[in-house]
Amino acid sequence: MDEAYDVIVLGTGLTECILSGLLSAHGRKVLHLDRNNFYGGETASLNLTNLYNMFYPGVEPPSHLGANRDWNVDLIPKFTMANGKLVKLILHTETVANNLEWKCIDGSFVMQMSAGGIFSKAKPKVHKVPATDTEALKSDLMGMLEKRRCKKFFKFVQNYDPTDAKTHKNLDLKTVPFRQALAAFSLEENTIDFIVHAIALYTNDDCLNRPAHDALQKVRLYMDSIGLYGNSPFLYPVYGIGGIAEGFSRLSAIFGGTYMLSKNIDEILFDEDGKVRGVRSGDEIARAPIILCDPSYAINLGKVRSTGKVIRAICILNHSITDADNMPSGQIIIPQRQTGRNNDIYVSFVSSSHCVCSEGYYIAICSTQIETESPEAELQPAFNFLGDIMTSFVKVYDTYEPVEDGRRDNLYVSKSYDATSHFESACEDVLSLYEKLLGEPINLETTLKPFTQSN
Repeated sequence: MDEAYDVIVLGTGLTECILSGLLSAHGRKVLHLDRNNFYGGETASLNLTNLYNMFYPGVEPPSHLGANRDWNVDLIPKFTMANGKLVKLILHTETVANNLEWKCIDGSFVMQMSAGGIFSKAKPKVHKVPATDTEALKSDLMGMLEKRRCKKFFKFVQNYDPTDAKTHKNLDLKTVPFRQALAAFSLEENTIDFIVHAIALYTNDDCLNRPAHDALQKVRLYMDSIGLYGNSPFLYPVYGIGGIAEGFSRLSAIFGGTYMLSKNIDEILFDEDGKVRGVRSGDEIARAPIILCDPSYAINLGKVRSTGKVIRAICILNHSITDADNMPSGQIIIPQRQTGRNNDIYVSFVSSSHCVCSEGYYIAICSTQIETESPEAELQPAFNFLGDIMTSFVKVYDTYEPVEDGRRDNLYVSKSYDATSHFESACEDVLSLYEKLLGEPINLETTLKPFTQSN
């Protein structure tokens, strides 16, 4: 550690690993440290031993679950949009793209309450989100007349061009609330619920009162992602999402990045002008004029503020999920209005088809933004769809964001991973930090050209 670097990175979460890889490829001398003994931080995929050590220290995994090597359990439930920013970041770096194998997620589902809403005694129904025209025609999510109105809305989104007023339906979509834009199509509340939560993938209804442009872009992303690599807008890496962070770690190492796991950081050091100058671990000091870290390394410095709490429950099942058509992978979205909450609840599930567990088992992760003093009870609507749960691993995560942009002291702090079911917001954080660190935005339409002395 007793050397000088251009950048020191603390934490090996996906955000930090992507930036570490890109910085190294751009010729920066990078030292990357993590207090954990595994890569990935909160975006790690753990084998059974590490999973039990984290949640049940001293308890051995039961033998009936099979070999340790067969399990790669994600700590957070995130899928990847097929036409989203994470895929573009990976394709930007051929090295990472060539070392990852992907599969489509088999299906996405959305819950709708029976007539009577949250007061109904009937079991809520889960509907598959249509991925093809044939599925849309057969779906009982909405009636035939409502399907026609909904189709007109999707055609409007497909044709929407922010620079062409003729496609704006006589609305200023950068100021008009999304709800007003939806009202132009006379859509029912359940249809609006479906569009906001199952297509635009918002975690709550706040977007309805914000300018329509951003929501329309999210709907367009979903539409553009369907059919790109299969009949699903979502992709998932074989062996779990932890492989993505490891892929970018390898990219950094190829270009000279230095990695150290199981390395506790005792202090982030500042000079007399208040700018970072390095980090201390025991008696060792590594020096750098720039430090990038995840929020956990900056809490005691007062550099982050709380944005809430998220609960995640990893559940191991020995059966498929009946309400999700017994598919090997997918997600169930439970919109806030359907349960009288302020935030959606998610169930993401995968199986041995993605090489994340032994044959015959399923991993389902239930998650939501916490609203009460009984967070595990908030996940009950999700547990109701799972049937018998063999074992579960439940944790409440505090979420943070930086209080400054990092330019004043050269300490750049990433945001915590939010409650969304995909990586788009995390990638927006990556792109923002990249521009601050390198002084220019990344061009995702090109292939990365590694730094050489002639550059």
